[in-house]
Amino acid sequence: MTRPRVAVWKFASCDGCQLTLLDREDDLLAVADAVDLVYFLEASSAPDDGGDFDLSLVEGSVTTPADVARIAEIRRRSRSLITIGACATAGGIQALRNFGDVRELMSIVYATPAFLDVLATATPISDHVAVDFELRGCPIDGTQLVEVISASLAGRRPVIASHSVCVECKLAGNPCVLVASATPCLGPVTHAGCGALCPGYNRGCYGCFGPSDSATTGPLTEVLRATGLDDAAIARLFATFNAWAPGFREVAVAAPGGEQR
Repeated sequence: MTRPRVAVWKFASCDGCQLTLLDREDDLLAVADAVDLVYFLEASSAPDDGGDFDLSLVEGSVTTPADVARIAEIRRRSRSLITIGACATAGGIQALRNFGDVRELMSIVYATPAFLDVLATATPISDHVAVDFELRGCPIDGTQLVEVISASLAGRRPVIASHSVCVECKLAGNPCVLVASATPCLGPVTHAGCGALCPGYNRGCYGCFGPSDSATTGPLTEVLRATGLDDAAIARLFATFNAWAPGFREVAVAAPGGEQR
């Protein structure tokens, strides 16, 4: 019996989501028995054999003209394409450049920026090709990743919670840091998946999993102002890993120096 062909691709990213897959050692061995993992440079030096794939997992955002062509080719060869992590689903931390002038930033960082061939923006994969499922997080949650892979191979929709971090806090029995100690927290508008890790240590949520499906930032910004934050500080709170995600972007653009393109 032919096993499904699976590939893992990297675009602009830190590799953290691929490492999450490698960290799931026991699950990865089970997955490896069920599929033919034909391309995964983080784990193997085997080159792309030029064939088609039953499932492609894509980490990272599109930042160069070459990326645009490469993701189109990967989509053409993939029966199912799933994006993993904040870079692939929302542009990632590198999408902060979308609020400024990339040419000015390159002139500051690089001695000879003329050698660079980059796009003006860093964008999620779904801005360029059709995506079958987006798994959020910076980095992603390993258990959710195994569920997504299993569901894809079984031909069913992944069972991934769509509620906010606030629900995870309640389930964990954490006191609300926003209410109890006026600690700025994005939990009310952030997608679940981390298990309310930061509030569990009495810290506010940083929004690593991006906007929840029902995120409404207006009421939260009013609460944040009541904690003493001004508009610039609130904008900076949203201007991190998922700053370019719709829902967070509209607030993050007000950060000092921010200018929506």
